Amino acid sequence: MAISDIKEYAHLTEEDVESLRSELDAIRRDVTDSLGERDATYIRRTIAFQRVLDAAARLVIHCSRTRIGWILGTTALAVAKSVENMEIGHNVSHGQWDWMNDPEIHSSTWEWDMAGVSSQWQYSHNYRHHVFSNVVGMDDDLGFGVIRITRDQPWKPEHLLQPLRNLLLAFIFEWGIALHGLYSERDRVDTAAEKSAHTRALLGKIVRQAGKDYVLFPAVSGRRWRRTLTANVSANLLRNLWAYVVIFCGHFPDGAEKFTPAELEHETRAEWYLRQMLGTANFRAGAVLAFLSGNLCYQIEHHLFPDLPSNRYAEIATRVRALCEKYDLPYTTGSLAKQYFLTLRTIHKLAFPDRFLSATADDAPETASELKFRTPLNASSDGGTGRRTGLRTALREARSRTRRH
Repeated sequence: MAISDIKEYAHLTEEDVESLRSELDAIRRDVTDSLGERDATYIRRTIAFQRVLDAAARLVIHCSRTRIGWILGTTALAVAKSVENMEIGHNVSHGQWDWMNDPEIHSSTWEWDMAGVSSQWQYSHNYRHHVFSNVVGMDDDLGFGVIRITRDQPWKPEHLLQPLRNLLLAFIFEWGIALHGLYSERDRVDTAAEKSAHTRALLGKIVRQAGKDYVLFPAVSGRRWRRTLTANVSANLLRNLWAYVVIFCGHFPDGAEKFTPAELEHETRAEWYLRQMLGTANFRAGAVLAFLSGNLCYQIEHHLFPDLPSNRYAEIATRVRALCEKYDLPYTTGSLAKQYFLTLRTIHKLAFPDRFLSATADDAPETASELKFRTPLNASSDGGTGRRTGLRTALREARSRTRRH
């Protein structure tokens, strides 16, 4: 099932894992020490670009008289919304730009352009997801509570509907994220008054967000209000679909491993690093696709260093990939289409009870554990050395067949 002994799964000794931590800490120090005007200029220009694109898109929608103009304006508006949510809102809320001490670009003040409340999302995402990444029963983002993504989640008859649930979630992704954040906040408070306060905060945000897109902008368009309304609905829908694809491709394709709560017992910072590396996946992207995805095509690097500026992930990725080669660890990546196909395969396959699945519970494409390496090969009579050699041999043979570059 899920991994309960990460060092055994990764065929690393205690010394190996600590050495890996030291090298990852060095990457963090190098990037942190080099932050400066170039990075500040990047985020300020990104915000300016997004706002200009948003305004230009709305003008094209309002002023054009053709279907092509409407399509162009709507597409540009969807891109502007995606950039705001992913490259700006998501990353600012992680504290990636807090070092600038700019009150307008700070995790404590930024409120993003979507239904969810930023502060509620920060708890469910920055804490529950990033601290307990892919730990079954601890990370609420593991299937978002509506999709069975690993065999460690017991099958229920309702899972037969999860292909439809997945489709619905893709279309209403911002609303799912909003409710996800609310439920996380309500779970951690004790009093009914506190729970009600969080509910009111979300309702207030929904009213403001829906009022802006579906009432205010159509109203100022006068007799062309239908054109503006349909453009706003379509742009939000496109943004939702894109955010859903990016997030799912970073967390649920083959190679993004899952972990049992036992792995958290006495977990060191070094083991936390290793869990992030094994529990996430990248997809290949050029500069434009990386920007449009909020640089979350580098999900491995983001999980290792969630508070480092996203414009640095490309350079960080080169060093992280080299470390994976050095320590014989997988660096899970592939094309966007491939990663999404693998994700869909898991979602549709795990809709069925385990008895209909062919792979074993410890060696399936979507879920693996250290138990898959405990073969007769490891039962050597020469003690621990023979067992470790067996594990290394078995793992390397498996990696040579399945490693994704």
